[in-house]
Amino acid sequence: MKQTRLLMGMPITVEIVDATATDDIFKEVYDYFIHIDGVFSTYKSTSEISAINHAAKPRDEWSEEMNMVFLLAEETKQATGGYFDIKKPDGSYDPSGLVKGWAIWNAAQLLQKRGYKNFYVDAGGDIQPRGRNIEGGKWSVGIKNPWNANETIKVVFVTNEGVATSGTYIRGEHIYNPKTGAAANEIASLTVIGPNIYEADRFATAAFAMGKNAIHFIESLAGFEGYMIDNDKVATMTTGFEKYTQQ
Repeated sequence: MKQTRLLMGMPITVEIVDATATDDIFKEVYDYFIHIDGVFSTYKSTSEISAINHAAKPRDEWSEEMNMVFLLAEETKQATGGYFDIKKPDGSYDPSGLVKGWAIWNAAQLLQKRGYKNFYVDAGGDIQPRGRNIEGGKWSVGIKNPWNANETIKVVFVTNEGVATSGTYIRGEHIYNPKTGAAANEIASLTVIGPNIYEADRFATAAFAMGKNAIHFIESLAGFEGYMIDNDKVATMTTGFEKYTQQ
């Protein structure tokens, strides 16, 4: 079974290969994403993060989820030398660069706890697969041409690894360099494969802000591979990336 819904401003697709999949489990997963959007959306005036940004909710009243995300954001900031920071130049907080991958991972964990073994969760092109696809093979994930979204320029094959792509070609300049306050636009696309989508997504976001140094940062991370396309349309990949291009 496979369903797609537009939530959090993007299409979220869930496919469950296991024959025991029901409409109820899809509802449970999508209800979780609706909940996350209600807590962390900076576009919703009723969200908890909006209340925090308007000084309407003191720290001792924050939810457990909010405290967890702020903790994870600080860990990521330290792990990336300050290239990941949810505090924006205007002093407000926007944790979306971490929340999406974290939420996808939590949704996948929910499915796993319910006994499902073969599925994937895709939110806006960031993907957490598990097990095998309907044909019994690895899950295939396409990397789009930053200048032509209808063209796939590379396909990777994964089973349990998370795949995240950061770029400006879909949402425009939405990632900034915390060290300069300027929009990150030195490269066009960065795809990161990591042990899970939370790890892949947070490091893809941070590395994108590093510009052309992004691929060197991903190379330095044990258990991660990356594929970068710069604005000159030159692709650079980490030393172990090619293994994911094989079925």
